[in-house]
Amino acid sequence: MGPRIFTTSQWVPYPVELVFAFFANPSNLVHLTPPGLKMRIESLQIVPPPSRPPVQEPSRRFHSLAAGAGSELGLSFRPFPRLPLRLHWTARIVEFAWNSHFVDEQLRGPFARFRHRHGIEPGKRSGTEGTLVSDEVEFVLRGGWLGALLASRVRRQLESQFAFRRERLEAVLEAAARQARGQR
Repeated sequence: MGPRIFTTSQWVPYPVELVFAFFANPSNLVHLTPPGLKMRIESLQIVPPPSRPPVQEPSRRFHSLAAGAGSELGLSFRPFPRLPLRLHWTARIVEFAWNSHFVDEQLRGPFARFRHRHGIEPGKRSGTEGTLVSDEVEFVLRGGWLGALLASRVRRQLESQFAFRRERLEAVLEAAARQARGQR
């Protein structure tokens, strides 16, 4: 079975610098994951990214941890909410370009291969400055023909997880924007 590709995108009315900084912090993944998965960050080895580009406007400064290329993240989650089974996953950031994109790949986990490109680019809608957040997930399942049968289920799970993120993202970014402005 060849690789499967899932893509999605969402425009948000926040500056690219703020949105990228939010996504570059692995701790924020938990805020965008459906609660039924009970995601936990089990380990985190951060490799600092290149220096952050300077930003003059305070509303664009969201200073937080950022995981550069070489960083590794260990996660666990429950893929079937009604079962106590936890899957463990280790991913490594393999590409990182400030305010543009970063890519993570599975080192250990349930897939034969998993690569996720997070794209972040400026874009206007109806005259409003904002950011287009795009995701491309390429995956290959283990298990030959059985894996091929499960591919549609994995795709539905990805659709559900990204739908949850679409619903939450603007509210979470509003909190990040308030933090950048020095408000609570």
